[in-house]
Amino acid sequence: MSGLEPLQDLFDTTGGEELPLPGALETLYGRLRVARHDERPHVIANFASSLDGVVSLGLPGKAGGGEISGFNSHDRMVIGVLRAAADAVVIGAGTLREASPRHLWTADYIHPPLAAAYQEFRTALDEPEPPLNVVVTASGDIDLDRRLFRSGEAPSLLVTTAAGARRLCDRELPPSVRVEVAAETAPIQARAVLDAVCRVRPRRLVLLEAGPRVMSVFFAERLLDELFLTMAPQVAGRDGELVRPGFVAGANFAPEHPVWGTLVGLKRGGDQLFLRYAFSTG
Repeated sequence: MSGLEPLQDLFDTTGGEELPLPGALETLYGRLRVARHDERPHVIANFASSLDGVVSLGLPGKAGGGEISGFNSHDRMVIGVLRAAADAVVIGAGTLREASPRHLWTADYIHPPLAAAYQEFRTALDEPEPPLNVVVTASGDIDLDRRLFRSGEAPSLLVTTAAGARRLCDRELPPSVRVEVAAETAPIQARAVLDAVCRVRPRRLVLLEAGPRVMSVFFAERLLDELFLTMAPQVAGRDGELVRPGFVAGANFAPEHPVWGTLVGLKRGGDQLFLRYAFSTG
């Protein structure tokens, strides 16, 4: 067991199918309900944000969400629950570059103390293998020597353009890696990413852990169903020199086309708040 105190449920109006969290995870997290769609996967995203809206410090080696949450154990437990629930985890090439070369987008990697409970959860979902790790890369310029690709510990999919696929196929691809062409040229649309994922294996729940630019594409196409947002009690600051983005970058929505969310869940773990927003999708 992880030694964590259970999250405090402050507000919950979530609906959908209740997922079979095992006792240890249900005690810590509470109930987890997720909607299902007939025509496409349900898409959720997860971010940690500072009080002033920063999701990345923009510094080499310190650009991930861990620096925002303070590597908070409750936050890592929640990420683990979402990864264990997901059929596929989607990241962008930038997120891949910023992460540790040994990173896997699996539940047991992010919070090892609950590895057995996460595996019990996936077995109950009839998904004993790790979620499909999906990397969106328009150029195909990625490091194939990372643990994600070489170890075979998690199945991986590279979603790219025609030119990116040619670049990748000129190299030696590990056997656990698949390549799907989602566009002739950049940019790659969110719908095309989901279609590529579903061509490999039908998916019910897709988790986005991608950066702000990929997030902006999913918001623009109204394909993000829910956002799980950890609000960390730090003020990161911006000086105008370093880029310290919010969780959307590369697109403006307000005032002409604002994207409004509905608060459907709120939990507390110490000084961290765990918010859950639902969005109208097309």
